[in-house]
Amino acid sequence: MSEFVVREAVTEADREAGFAVRREVFVTEQGVPEEIEYDAYDATAVHVLAVRRADAAALGTGRLLYGPHAAGKTGGADGVGSLGRLAVSKAARGLGIGVALVRAIEEAARARGLTAVDLHAQTQALGFYERLGYEAYGDEFQDAGIPHLAMRRVL
Repeated sequence: MSEFVVREAVTEADREAGFAVRREVFVTEQGVPEEIEYDAYDATAVHVLAVRRADAAALGTGRLLYGPHAAGKTGGADGVGSLGRLAVSKAARGLGIGVALVRAIEEAARARGLTAVDLHAQTQALGFYERLGYEAYGDEFQDAGIPHLAMRRVL
């Protein structure tokens, strides 16, 4: 049995715990301005949260955008969701949490009738997503001053 469990973040407390992980990873570690880390998409996204079994401490998070809310991230492609804001606390890395979060987001996408998932990967994370079946497309671009590539996986 793993040390953690991944679930949809349905309560306000779950979402706040996920936001705290995002703040730790993106704002504190990577220097992303806090005012751009949180956006209007957060209100309509499906959020997932990884928590430690022993004490329910938040370890990682991610979100899925779908339908009209994903159009800006997926180029408006029908049936394609957008995986984003994937973050794992520094102390919890190497436990398989990132993989579990991605798979949970993919399951949430399937449950909503989606046939593919797009994401904007930091270039330093390309290998991680490639190992999970994502393929890069398009040109490199900057997001929050960090180089990214668009990637997609057909479900």
